[in-house]
Amino acid sequence: MSALAAPLEVQVTGMRLEADGVMSLEMQAVDRAPLPEWRPGAHIDLLLPSGLVRQYSLCSDPRDRQRLRIAVLLEANGRGGSREVHGSLRVGQKLMIRGPRNAFPMQAGQRYLFVAGGIGITPVLAMAQEAQRAGAEWHLLYGGRSRKSMAFIDELLALGGERVSVLPTDEVGLLDLEDIAARATSGVHTYSCGPSALLDALTERFAVAGLAEQLHLERFAPAAPTPSATEAGEQPLRVILARSGKEVEVPNGCTIMAALRAAGHEVASSCEQGVCGMCETRVLDGVPEHRDMLLSENERARGNVMMLCVSRALTPTLTLDL
Repeated sequence: MSALAAPLEVQVTGMRLEADGVMSLEMQAVDRAPLPEWRPGAHIDLLLPSGLVRQYSLCSDPRDRQRLRIAVLLEANGRGGSREVHGSLRVGQKLMIRGPRNAFPMQAGQRYLFVAGGIGITPVLAMAQEAQRAGAEWHLLYGGRSRKSMAFIDELLALGGERVSVLPTDEVGLLDLEDIAARATSGVHTYSCGPSALLDALTERFAVAGLAEQLHLERFAPAAPTPSATEAGEQPLRVILARSGKEVEVPNGCTIMAALRAAGHEVASSCEQGVCGMCETRVLDGVPEHRDMLLSENERARGNVMMLCVSRALTPTLTLDL
């Protein structure tokens, strides 16, 4: 299981309105020491003054160890984090962050297709920059409601020119799934981040085409549980902790993480929605029932790791490496 990393104190050194409702934050270490290394696809936990913790993808240059940049979409009906960023944070303010961590790693390759929807451009921007530096073949399809709502358009066009297709819905309609499938031939790594409807449609299309293993997704929110997941969650569960030999009962309607904490066991976590990967834990025995948004189908089939914050089990007991 991942250890809970110590927070790092940073200072907000820049804020910029990148598009309608999208604010970028540039941060540096308070003592101006080099920041932790990271690779495209990584994110940080932003520990807001109110106590809220939110995850944001990094969209700066990984080679720049002095600055980190994130971009935050103002969500009026969200859980409050984006409203605090837009309404309360100021240049010069000090904050705590954790990470970076990477649950959306970019694999080495020579051919890439990037598909971004709205604020999903944030992790994809760093990936496109990496592909360009590596001399790889790449193309980006970038959709959004309108040009004025789409962040980093000028930066992307300066980077890739003809490699970047800016496709606002009010001009050209929704992203063309047939075109995406046609581009995503064998040997092309496809990376996508954006609304759940887009990611669900891509998942279905790639599965039908037999290209599921070439599709890499990052979600900002968990998908709705399937009926089988709901049924599995109604079954009581006993968790065996291999290192201590202790056992914890997980009742109906309770997550494994919550049950472990109630029994006095510390569990590292952040998003608690199956999105960030901090609570990934090795499974030594039993069959997990995965509800996270991170593991690939092959990783799920192996059944040797799970996310404790959302997943349950298909067997009456699970033995964990805890």
